[in-house]
Amino acid sequence: TAFDAERVLPRQVLATLTDLRVRAPQLILQAARRRQRREGLTGPDGRLVLLAADHPARMLLRIGEDPLAMTDRWGLLARIVSVLEQPDVDGVLGTADIIDELLLLDHIRLGEGQPALLDGRVLLGSMNRGGLAGTVFELDDRFTAYTAEGIAAMGLDGGKLLVRIDPEDPGTLRTLESASRAVDALAARNLPAFVEALPVRRVDGVLQVSRRLEDVLRTVGVATGLGSTSRHLWLKLPYCDGYERVARATTCPIVLLGGEVEAPRTVLEEVARGLAAGPAVRGVLMGRNVLFPTSVDPGAMAAAVAEVVHRGTPPAAAAARLEVV
Repeated sequence: TAFDAERVLPRQVLATLTDLRVRAPQLILQAARRRQRREGLTGPDGRLVLLAADHPARMLLRIGEDPLAMTDRWGLLARIVSVLEQPDVDGVLGTADIIDELLLLDHIRLGEGQPALLDGRVLLGSMNRGGLAGTVFELDDRFTAYTAEGIAAMGLDGGKLLVRIDPEDPGTLRTLESASRAVDALAARNLPAFVEALPVRRVDGVLQVSRRLEDVLRTVGVATGLGSTSRHLWLKLPYCDGYERVARATTCPIVLLGGEVEAPRTVLEEVARGLAAGPAVRGVLMGRNVLFPTSVDPGAMAAAVAEVVHRGTPPAAAAARLEVV
């Protein structure tokens, strides 16, 4: 059976969100100012479990055999809510439309006597979404979403930028230049920059992420050298064999990305191996593997990932407690 979105987020709420956008758009800013921010980026264990929900803005919409799975905003928001209802999930990354909708949802929830989803959570604004998936200009990844100024104005806790490195595509250089400026702009406001650094190549015209150790190691050096300071720099990196060397390639904190959807047990095992690679690895920033896991509820999957990250639960034990949908 499919994920029960109606149970988590009644469909009528979507109409309410649109009505609030029409009648009272200022509520978004008011909700942002009301939000209770957490003290520090991480908790006492220095680790993070963050949900990535910025895919639609880059036309990254496919889940399995459905090329438009992430175009259903009601279904997507319900899955995000399911994840954020898990207490050990530290926060969420999104473009402005997603963050604004979550802020409006909190306004609605508080009016109904429910707890706010975003209080005490890390909120990251996604910054460069111009490299639309499948386009010839995909690696000329312009900054079309949040700016550092906009992130600070909304009281968010940091920004995330995507840097894909292809030695054969000149768009890489333009993106690197823009990324360095974004790192500086965030640092000037004492805000962290989460840099998703990916080695990529085109195979039959399609960009593919390389998980070769040599490629990931080279990318780490480029990413940590962006901008005029690294004091607020975090890295979002893919897992690969030999991750101990990746963890030794930088003193900047690393969060693991998810990528294409894999079996829940595989995801949990990869997270555990990544965390064991070295003290630089501090958690996860995952999207589709948590939002659209195979055969399990997204909230249950998020809770299992959080168990592995925050409590050191063995992957097999965390997987055994997953609720099959």
